[in-house]
Amino acid sequence: MSHVNVVPLSRRMQPRDPHEPHRVATPLELLFDLVFVVAIASAAAQWHHGLAQGHLGDLVNFVMVFFAIWWAWMNYTWFASSYDCDDVTYRLLTFAIMAGSLMLAAGIPELFSTEQSGLVVGGYAVMRFAMVAMWLRAAAGHPEGRRTALTYAAGIAVVQVLWIARLLLDGRTALLVSFFALVVLELLVPIVAERHGITPFHPHHIAERYALLTIIVLGEVILASVQAVQGALEQGAEVGLLAIVVGGLLIVFSMWWLYFKREHAGLFEGGIRSTFITGYGHYLVFVSVAATGAALAAAVDLVQGEATTTDRVVGLALAGAVAVYVWCLTAMHAMAGAPVVETRVGVLVGLVLLAVAAVGPPVGVTVLITGLVLAAAVAHHVWTTRVEA
Repeated sequence: MSHVNVVPLSRRMQPRDPHEPHRVATPLELLFDLVFVVAIASAAAQWHHGLAQGHLGDLVNFVMVFFAIWWAWMNYTWFASSYDCDDVTYRLLTFAIMAGSLMLAAGIPELFSTEQSGLVVGGYAVMRFAMVAMWLRAAAGHPEGRRTALTYAAGIAVVQVLWIARLLLDGRTALLVSFFALVVLELLVPIVAERHGITPFHPHHIAERYALLTIIVLGEVILASVQAVQGALEQGAEVGLLAIVVGGLLIVFSMWWLYFKREHAGLFEGGIRSTFITGYGHYLVFVSVAATGAALAAAVDLVQGEATTTDRVVGLALAGAVAVYVWCLTAMHAMAGAPVVETRVGVLVGLVLLAVAAVGPPVGVTVLITGLVLAAAVAHHVWTTRVEA
């Protein structure tokens, strides 16, 4: 007879052991990531279409909405690493956050076209107020961490009310200024809360959660690229696609290799400063991966003749996204004690990619060269580590 997993209706939400052996992502966390990637794919698709049509202002909208997706994902992920009690109430609140992310995803096209979206704000509010409920449960179940938990709950609630009030604003300047002001407030909430006591997160669990989302977003890049190529082939556009297919695969495979060339758990064990830099810095990792997928899809549109932009613009969008990814990883690996030569190579790779794209060769050539340069960086890492070993 198979074992039945009995889930309690409610249990006291106490802290998890930050040194718990064999701590891995749960099936609920994996489902959580997959649902959030729907929102990431929606944002990337809008940037893809904006880039292909020469609407470069859409990059700002992409960066803004991606912050909302990433911030909601990150807040839940860190909380779950510290307080996952896996009762019915916890699961239902997690489902509520997932539903909020889907609401946000549904409102992204409206946000790109009108600069405002009640559906995006509503979805974000559902996710954030569900987190308030999570922190209030933690405050009730963990007296030692009560002050930290209540600071989180109050900070999230206050900032969320301001996000809702932002719907009353109009005009590009007012929206941009208010957005970045509220982003600063969002980022300050954990910094202020953690001064009252560090939440008992599990460094290896957190490192795995970040790595899993990186893998899933890379998978979304492949899916978006394949769908774009399929559409091109159906219309008989084959010339120029081979370079994009080969270069695109080299880019994705190399990005994966470069991310996993060193363990990241140590970065979350190096003190509060290293933890915040790594945790916040991963925004650039995730957003650059998603932007890479959008640029590859726009490159296919350009080869098809369905884009109204230029090879140089799409090439710079791709090179810029990949360069940000490489530089961000280079900085994190340098914090983890990477050799100076590895840091220099990382900086050089980004500069070479931007230089090639700035020349403005056919976009297929840019994609292929980008893939080859990244593959060379991987080969350099493999060779140098073998020599050191």
